[in-house]
Amino acid sequence: MKPAMRIALGALLFTATALQAQDYEREKRWADEVAPGVVVGDAVWIEASSGRKFLGLYAPVKDAKAALVIVHGIGVHPDHGLIGILRSKLTDLGLTTLSIQMPVLGADAKGEDYSAVFPDAIDRIARAGAWLRERTPATLVLVTHSMGSAMGNAYLEAKPAAPFGPWVCLGRSGAFLPGGVALRRAVLDVEGERDLPAVLAGAPSRMAALAAPRSRQLAISGADHFYARQEGELAAAIADWLKGALR
Repeated sequence: MKPAMRIALGALLFTATALQAQDYEREKRWADEVAPGVVVGDAVWIEASSGRKFLGLYAPVKDAKAALVIVHGIGVHPDHGLIGILRSKLTDLGLTTLSIQMPVLGADAKGEDYSAVFPDAIDRIARAGAWLRERTPATLVLVTHSMGSAMGNAYLEAKPAAPFGPWVCLGRSGAFLPGGVALRRAVLDVEGERDLPAVLAGAPSRMAALAAPRSRQLAISGADHFYARQEGELAAAIADWLKGALR
């Protein structure tokens, strides 16, 4: 390869890597904005395997039977939109919640770019589970949304000994990952009636894969991908399903 071509190829690879690099400054800006204004629960800091700390919003409930690690979707923070409302409503329903900051890329990143940060996403979920286990004897439950559901699926497949019991999977695009380790637990696979095309198209495949006792698929009537104005209905459905799944 000619020197000029090597330089050009190197520049392209550097650009691609830079575009997919985690945006820690973006995380910090959100933490600086979110942490001081938390109304439900408290801001906590959890250490990743790298030694870098990430934000969590922790709302303990005395004598709760379940403690939920909540994983948000692409490019947002642990108190954003649906996640902020959902964690509050689930806490009101008697469930301990820990909503965590997942890895983010730059604002112009596309969904497919996020595969580069899945290893860190898996580590953060694992660390959050361990952090929560140290503070409560309640059954650990994983609650994920959108890109967070893809991350959660990857985590559960990578960690067969994960400390989580049930998995509440919201807005998972396409099919579940092959392997089936994630599906050995009770799974509530939720979609909105007006969800994204990829979520709706994958519903039959996901339904067919639900083999564990108490697993089920649920469609929220009239809801979009973010369950706008139907967050209360979603929270109630999750809490009601968990009553049976935790027996």
